[in-house]
Amino acid sequence: MDELDREQIDRFLDEQVMGRLGCHDAEGTYVVPLIYARDGQVLYVVTTDGRKIRAARRNPAVCFEVDEYDRKTGSWRSVIVWGRYEELHGDAKTAAIAALGRRHGTRRASSEKQAPEERATVAFRIVIDRATGRAVTRPASFS
Repeated sequence: MDELDREQIDRFLDEQVMGRLGCHDAEGTYVVPLIYARDGQVLYVVTTDGRKIRAARRNPAVCFEVDEYDRKTGSWRSVIVWGRYEELHGDAKTAAIAALGRRHGTRRASSEKQAPEERATVAFRIVIDRATGRAVTRPASFS
């Protein structure tokens, strides 16, 4: 198993599209997949209000995991980021939506509820405190 250096970690985060937010509330640990965009030492996310947001508001210490597995070769890479949840409003929210739009295409987003059954859009960033990465390029055989 190889350790990834910070340059490799940043490049890997920039290559991927989806990661998993890990947060913790009174019910326990909660992990949910989210699309993100990295800009320097932050990851931007735009999502809907729900358990993950309530948990991160109460306990802003979160982690974010991104991985990749190549079925043909059995090789894989994984990065875990530990950081701090910061909810965004106003111009900062607009900037987060724009960052995700540049990376993934545009999306209609509003801080207002669209219909009774829809939840409000929430933008946040994870300020990266530290990150680790590992990779296996020559996996052991399972036979």
